[in-house]
Amino acid sequence: MQFAGLALRARRVDVAPTSFQSFRSFRRMCCQWPAALAMLLAPGAAAAHSFGTPYNLPVPFWMYAYGASATLAVSFGIVAYFAGVPIRERDAGVRKTLGWRIPNALLAPLRAVSVALLVLCIATGLFGTKNVYTNFNMTFFWLIFALGFLYLTAFVGDLYALINPWRVLCDTLSPWAGRRASLVRYPARLGYVPALLSYVGCIWLELFGKSQPHSLALALVSYTAINLAGAALFGRVDWFRYGEFFAVMFRLVGRMAPVVYVRETGGWSVAHRTPLLGLLDEPAERMSLLLFVLFMLSSTAFDGLHETLPWVTVFWKHIFPLLTAGSTQPYVVTVNYYYYWQWAMLLLSPLIYLAIFLAFIKASKVAAGSKKDMRTLALAFTLSLVPIAFVYNATHYFTLLVSQGLQIVRIASDPFGWQWNLFGTATLPSDPVILDAGTVWHTQVALILIGHILGVYVSHLEALRVFRGTRRAVVSQLPMLFLMIIFTTVGLWILSLPIAGGQVLVPPPNQ
Repeated sequence: MQFAGLALRARRVDVAPTSFQSFRSFRRMCCQWPAALAMLLAPGAAAAHSFGTPYNLPVPFWMYAYGASATLAVSFGIVAYFAGVPIRERDAGVRKTLGWRIPNALLAPLRAVSVALLVLCIATGLFGTKNVYTNFNMTFFWLIFALGFLYLTAFVGDLYALINPWRVLCDTLSPWAGRRASLVRYPARLGYVPALLSYVGCIWLELFGKSQPHSLALALVSYTAINLAGAALFGRVDWFRYGEFFAVMFRLVGRMAPVVYVRETGGWSVAHRTPLLGLLDEPAERMSLLLFVLFMLSSTAFDGLHETLPWVTVFWKHIFPLLTAGSTQPYVVTVNYYYYWQWAMLLLSPLIYLAIFLAFIKASKVAAGSKKDMRTLALAFTLSLVPIAFVYNATHYFTLLVSQGLQIVRIASDPFGWQWNLFGTATLPSDPVILDAGTVWHTQVALILIGHILGVYVSHLEALRVFRGTRRAVVSQLPMLFLMIIFTTVGLWILSLPIAGGQVLVPPPNQ
């Protein structure tokens, strides 16, 4: 969320959004974070008066909570019944060629377009209008690419790997002929840490960086330089496997798709596989990849929680007084503790998820009577979290994609905001699409349930392979089912929380 300075007086935020900031406030109600479990025991926080328009639930929350829990329990029974087929018959590596082929002659212009779009995002940010709603780079990068293309990947496979603009630039500009040429060998212990750090930086920029067209352009220039340097230092193959976070994220989501692309001489062939089973191709090989997947979950959930009224109130009523007790610093200095606290919670969020995940992995290990070590089991079940992370993201952001993302048709005709009309669409209505609140709520509930059911399904199939036996697999998954029910119920509770809105709830200096 972008903070527009210190708001010493509360401001109301209309439910109908009129900007990027209010769009995001409107759909702030959609995700979950396990830390919110503690708030369930603190009803006083929820009783603080609202500075935004509360979201009125179509039916009482308890009905959704019971319905969600019952749905997950029934779905687990169905999965346990039908998933007893030996894993060799469900081998994720089985692919059926569709007879389609993407020749290099077709990929070349697609790759050129991807680089051109990257250059356009940079150019429009540096030289175009400062208006975030009419500049091409804000809508295209944050909504069309980071959201829309990611959602498309879950259905059509990892197309990004074929047209990655940074990989195309590296292939074009690299002076080495060999694909694996590098200055140094990529350190195995480094794993996915570079991609994770870039991911954290991107989320920080989105939430706290007050991103504008110009700052986004500079960030893209910096990220391009990092990728060129990383590929030159460690080699393109290793860098785009471990270091470029969009490549890692799109690859993870693409493994859910029923489509896979297989390299062959002169191009790529298109093959079909059973949806979701690409996640079983191979387990996660690094703990840093587990942290990456957990950050996919925790960052989205944190974005949904960190400006709800209870969360904001917890800081100003309980943490801020402790931090400033006896302090003689000016109020405008101590108020920065709010931002430091938010930043720290974002960084700690995947570690909180990790602790919870490992606790339930331990419970599954005990339930199954397995002698496998915790690291092996944790990595084996890492990718079962990908469907949940993906659906959380879709739940959290689909309203923004529908409302503001559709404006790309109009903005494309005038990407710099210079009163152009290249494609004749610049005069289309500029008003965002406002979705019915009830429709949004029911869609969010359905997406959360679907994500958790898919996660349970993949986790159960993995359990069949890891624990070798239907009975042990089912018993081992009971703790994981309990975790899914907790996530779902807490998530639905967060959906019902009032949003603090664009304001920072700062108490007067004399209080």
